[in-house]
Amino acid sequence: MNLSSIAVKRPVTITMIVLVVVLLGAISLNRLPIDLFPEIQLPIAVVFTSYTEAGPQEVENLVTKRIEGAIATVGNIDTVNSITSQGNSIIIAQFNVGTDMDFASLEMREKIDLVKGFLPDDASEPMVLKIDPNIMPILQISMSTGGDLAELQSLAEDIFSQRFERIEGIASVSVGGSFVREIEIVLDQDSLSSYGLSINQLAQIIGANNMNLSGGTVDKGAQKLSVRVVGEFGTIDEIRDMPITLTTGEVIKLGDVAAVKMTAKYISTVSRTNGRDSINISIQKQSGKNTVQAANLVNKEIEDLKKDYPNINIDVVLDSSTMIKDSINNVAKNAVMGSLFAVVILYIFLKNIRTTLIIGVSIPISLIASFTLLYVNGITLNMMTLGGLALAVGMLVDSAIVVLENIYRFRTEGYSGHEAAVKGASEVGMAITASTLTTIAVFIPIVFVEGLIGTIFKDFALTVTLSLGASLLVSLTLIPVLSSKILTTDNGAGITKQKKRKLESVYNIFDNIFAKIENVYKRLLVTGLKRRKTTIIVSVVIFVVSIASLFGVATEFIPTMDEGTMSIDISMPLGTKIEKMDKLARIIEEKLAVIDEIEVMFTNLGTGDIDILTVGSSGGNSGTISVRLVKLKHRKKSTAEIAEEIRTLVRDIPGAEISVRETSSMEMMGFTIPISVSIKGDELEVLEKISEDFKQIISSVEGTREVETSLSEAVPEIEVLINKEIAATYGLTTAQIASAVRGVATGVTVTKYKDEGKEIDVVIKASGDFTENLSNFEQLDITTPTGINIPLQQVADLSVVRGPVRINREQQERVVTVTGQITDRDLGSVTADVAKKLQGYEMPGGYSYNIGGEREEMVEAFEQLFLALALAVVLIYMVMAAQFESLVYPFIIMFTVPLAFSGGALALFITRKALGVTALIGVIILAGIVVNNGIVLVDYINVLRKEGKERFEAVTTAG
Repeated sequence: MNLSSIAVKRPVTITMIVLVVVLLGAISLNRLPIDLFPEIQLPIAVVFTSYTEAGPQEVENLVTKRIEGAIATVGNIDTVNSITSQGNSIIIAQFNVGTDMDFASLEMREKIDLVKGFLPDDASEPMVLKIDPNIMPILQISMSTGGDLAELQSLAEDIFSQRFERIEGIASVSVGGSFVREIEIVLDQDSLSSYGLSINQLAQIIGANNMNLSGGTVDKGAQKLSVRVVGEFGTIDEIRDMPITLTTGEVIKLGDVAAVKMTAKYISTVSRTNGRDSINISIQKQSGKNTVQAANLVNKEIEDLKKDYPNINIDVVLDSSTMIKDSINNVAKNAVMGSLFAVVILYIFLKNIRTTLIIGVSIPISLIASFTLLYVNGITLNMMTLGGLALAVGMLVDSAIVVLENIYRFRTEGYSGHEAAVKGASEVGMAITASTLTTIAVFIPIVFVEGLIGTIFKDFALTVTLSLGASLLVSLTLIPVLSSKILTTDNGAGITKQKKRKLESVYNIFDNIFAKIENVYKRLLVTGLKRRKTTIIVSVVIFVVSIASLFGVATEFIPTMDEGTMSIDISMPLGTKIEKMDKLARIIEEKLAVIDEIEVMFTNLGTGDIDILTVGSSGGNSGTISVRLVKLKHRKKSTAEIAEEIRTLVRDIPGAEISVRETSSMEMMGFTIPISVSIKGDELEVLEKISEDFKQIISSVEGTREVETSLSEAVPEIEVLINKEIAATYGLTTAQIASAVRGVATGVTVTKYKDEGKEIDVVIKASGDFTENLSNFEQLDITTPTGINIPLQQVADLSVVRGPVRINREQQERVVTVTGQITDRDLGSVTADVAKKLQGYEMPGGYSYNIGGEREEMVEAFEQLFLALALAVVLIYMVMAAQFESLVYPFIIMFTVPLAFSGGALALFITRKALGVTALIGVIILAGIVVNNGIVLVDYINVLRKEGKERFEAVTTAG
């Protein structure tokens, strides 16, 4: 007894099972996490170490090389890169795809522990972190007001962030802004000298007076009471009135030698939204949580905050859920439209409302069943899974049509509804199973594709496979059950004669058109069979020409999506003050004001922090203007066109390097930039020369934009070279002089002042114009232990030197990377031209270069996908061989596969579309779909031959 027979005998049971499946599917759909792309775990870990007193070369030799050597021995390691800068070492370890990063990071810590003892004493504890693209903020919020930004930042930290953190699905909230309060103690140098005091002495006195200490315990009868000595400052006036005992025994107040006030720290960063100074808030979701749901809850909270704080402008600078919702809705709409079109096409051919409904009901049930399978397998609802469902819609009805057609044939032969359903479904059960398996066989190899491409399209392949599996079960169970109950053989099929008369003219038009197409096809088929050699030659010629046309087709990695976002990166000479950067940024903002398509413009300048996501550090001389455009349907220009317009507007602004690039969700997934050339060698001076030459060569290639090198310029700095012999005669040490210099240059944080539960830095610094120029700086007073003040130049020589550059290393070898963007040309042709031009460059001995970037990833992805295609073809052949019990018939059908590729190649050539990863996925899918037609044709030819028909007649009739 087969599955169809069991189903027909138990229609109530099948109906209940279908209802349960629909219910579970609805619940699963509601609980499926929604994201733009599948959640990706990058096999990358980073080690951070600081050695603040050393320059890049010292850090490289004493820290970076030792940790690199230890990490290189970790299992499954692929590459080890590093970035060494002033006082910092960042080592990036990339592992093979599929590596368990929890165990890998644990092994890294064990290896680092072995070399920690060889690191300098002043080096910080190495910190190991896993890189997770999913920690990217899902929302960036900007707050601005006409009032005090320090107060606004405090409000954001105390109120706004807590309200956001309470939202379900939110992991963390970070507030960005440089408006931090501090208590500034500005010393009067003359008064300080007259009392024989130094900055170091005052720093020690202030720190020693501002503390609470335990005084032990005291017995009071039967009780033992703890003693607490309270001495912390309660008000700023207490700091100002702090007594200082001089060596003469006289007591003065701190206010006698210094001005004490609450102020804002020196602004090192600037944030601005649409021209208004702002505070920004970044919101991250919990891993595995629904991005859209979390973002919706945050947006609802923002609306509530706007009502509670009407005087504060709250703008959403970035909302990743918007792109997700737009993309998901678009794909879902295509899936629904595809289903409707499939039903309409079925009705046009079948002319029977009952048969159309029987088949039509299989589409939503198969899709709903797929949602349950996705939920059970832990697959998110994203563009890939929905794309798989949209693709599967057209294939879901194939098996159902074959089953229904056969059942209908048995009904016309006089069988009862029950018998026809059982016999019809059983007879073709093996055939539709084989047909479905040939299609599934195409998607199985995609699951085993390695790298990011495999991770992305794995969900796509699994979704199609699960959908087709569900549709096969529906075809073998639900279709026979419905057919046994509602399928009739009368010509009207339940349609009234009046309705039939209304649709008769439509049916006749369609039948006449289809009959003409069928007649043309029949003539072509007969002609082809009579001239078989000519047909084969023409087919071969078409195949050769189409494949040759691929040489005129552009190549790309992943098609770009118009997400309406871009970034304007600003870089000025190292040492540039934030005020000058702010002035230049305002000029750019004014120029951008003429572009109507810009909705939000967010400026962030002077970020001097380590960026975990990009695995690097951004200098205080750089900044970014993030631009978000209005939605695509509300503008006539593409993001690329607007980016080119911005390039034209900012091209002539002097004093800075300005680059414009489109930003994409792909950046979160680890995709690299289009052009990247790595140059390896030992000497930084030689690497600098080669990189500058490469920069010029690559810039000369048509289609390249914003070519730059990773080798930053030397840092200008003031070198204070202490004469230890002279300093010793005054009783001064290097540490004392450095402390005095630091106190004047930047101030010294001596203690913390507690105010309303917050700790505020208390900074002591010298007054005067010592930092205005080098001459004044040389006259800085240094107080000796005897109380005498001497100028800095008396114990040290001052000069401006160029500090060492940042050092990048790859596979334990120094490297400089030249990168660039492309425009108006495809990736393949540009990188080919770059490679051709670089071949003519004479590399010095011991130096080499490698072209990487998207080209490297594209080549790797193409190799993986071609391997998947070959494996798919072999699996398809094996499935067909098992079905036909023959090695010849499958071989005949396989001849249709290259001809299908011909159509795909010509389509790319004619439409001028690029050959990329998505196109190759389409080619692989095509291999599975095209053989289904061949299977049906060959199977029916065999049936007719068994009935005694001659070969020519059998072929033409089957066709």
